Amino acid sequence: MSIKLRFAPSPTGHLHVGNARIALANWLFARKMGGELVLRLDDTDTGRSKPEFVTAIEEDLRWLGLEWDSMFRQTDRLDAYAAAAERLKKSGHLYPCFESEEELAYKREQRLRQGRPPLYDRAALKMTEEQYARALENGKKPYWRFKLSGANITWVDGVLGPRAVKLSAISDPVLVRADGSPLYTFTSVVDDLETGVTHVIRGEDHVTNTGVQLDIWLALGGRSDALHFAHLPLLTDADGGPLSKRIGSLSLRQLRRDGVEAASITGYLAALGTSQDPVPGMPAQLLPSFDLMSVSHSSPRFDPRQMLALNRKLLHGMSFEQARPRLPEGADAGFWEAVRENLDRLPEVKHWWDVVHGHIAPVEQPAEAEFLATALSLLPPEPYDAATWPAWTEAIKAATGRKGKALFMPLRLALTGEDHGPDLKALLPLIGRERALQRLRA
Repeated sequence: MSIKLRFAPSPTGHLHVGNARIALANWLFARKMGGELVLRLDDTDTGRSKPEFVTAIEEDLRWLGLEWDSMFRQTDRLDAYAAAAERLKKSGHLYPCFESEEELAYKREQRLRQGRPPLYDRAALKMTEEQYARALENGKKPYWRFKLSGANITWVDGVLGPRAVKLSAISDPVLVRADGSPLYTFTSVVDDLETGVTHVIRGEDHVTNTGVQLDIWLALGGRSDALHFAHLPLLTDADGGPLSKRIGSLSLRQLRRDGVEAASITGYLAALGTSQDPVPGMPAQLLPSFDLMSVSHSSPRFDPRQMLALNRKLLHGMSFEQARPRLPEGADAGFWEAVRENLDRLPEVKHWWDVVHGHIAPVEQPAEAEFLATALSLLPPEPYDAATWPAWTEAIKAATGRKGKALFMPLRLALTGEDHGPDLKALLPLIGRERALQRLRA
């Protein structure tokens, strides 16, 4: 069996971590099964779809290490959707409706008052040919609903297990608007059928939609055993609340700007909802441990703090050669080794480069003037190495009787302008005697 999956973002905004999790799962499953991955751009919402979002989607996916085997836009397949709609009209599955939004809202309200579910009453099916012709003559344009079979649609979900959707409890969906434009529920089925998609991995919020789409799939001639679904439970925030896909801080673009490594994001997302401990890794590195069946049925919590902890782990183990292209010009292995274990995100390295080679704002320590003057007088001559800091602080300790925080904190504040940071045993040789003198005097 030839395996084919698709990732189908809408270019109406930037990808966020929820999108990235779905894209990653599709890529991992496709590659694990030796199948194909299609990038499908659901851009039929022409009012909100933007070319810049298309570009951003491609850039963000490649940054995450996710490639695809083919790509298409739904706006390039409008003729295919129109042809499929005509087939459904001829078979009696697609029927015209003329009710306005106001009329539909009134009907829903009436049914609710009667204690009945607010389903569409299929009144349009009772129209005679004369009534239909008269509506057209009066300038009305129909929109088209799909007549659901009313069956109990069942499937074995790749994540959630056995699932069923009772179509008798759902209103006939609108598949084509009055202006002729097709809706997602319809276009997605036509695409999956005509492009040979075999497996669909998406969010749990699509479960009911899957029942509807399988009914359309069968009406279009699709085989009931040809399409397999897996629905991932939706992410929640760290407190268990809904994770809004519109949260800008969780867009891949913003996370990248903030200095979060792609391997930290993919490693964290791949482990979410499983019993595995997250490890940083690009998608190709995560393949051996990937198992869709290991994903829990419960919604996993996306905690940015855990993702940043993974990012720290990645940076702390990153070699100089890996980091080198992104370090300030002139940075050597000694500098990287000195500062990397104090980084949460790589852009922070610029600050420590300035501490070592630039100017820092003096920290006022009037109560420490005498102590710092003693430290200044005991500052050893160059050359400096890893033994300089312990030898110097031992001499200061002997002269002042200080130890612990009372000894080290004033020196750290004076030399770096910070109350925490890299080990000064490694940092002092990089700062050098001249800058140390200036900062102690200041």
